[in-house]
Amino acid sequence: MQPVDSTLTQLARRVVEPMGYELVGVEHFQRGGGASTLRVYIDHARGINLDDCTAVSQQLSGVLDVEDPLPGHYDLEVSSPGLDRPLVFPEHFARFVGQRIKLRLAEKVEGRRNLEGVLLGLDSKGTGIEMVRLEAEGRTWDIAFAALESARLIPDFAAAARR
Repeated sequence: MQPVDSTLTQLARRVVEPMGYELVGVEHFQRGGGASTLRVYIDHARGINLDDCTAVSQQLSGVLDVEDPLPGHYDLEVSSPGLDRPLVFPEHFARFVGQRIKLRLAEKVEGRRNLEGVLLGLDSKGTGIEMVRLEAEGRTWDIAFAALESARLIPDFAAAARR
């Protein structure tokens, strides 16, 4: 995912949020032959359908054409975040406290790059450094928000079936 303050994230936010959608995250990755893909994840309280993705794609495409933030050819994809929703912004972590999540760390912490557990929250403990608190493997882990490579919800199919 693009950093919260990246040009692509800020540009997407300027288009997506006034349309009434939540910007979940932005991915930009290279493919062979100099081409790339720009993937934008959106969400809404009622869910996301193809018409939502089409509307955002059309609006965002126009802004991208004018502002031209990416060199060369790229494909724009607009998508729902899916059941294993990425957690990108601090407010995502606040919203999903109590849910099971999977973290991938940029560097090893205590010999680990991957952790799965229950999200306890996001806290700076007065240090100014936001920490993701995770209950995993019988203990509490405090991982610096900046140390995350990625974070995703772990779908709870049993809970979904009970609804």
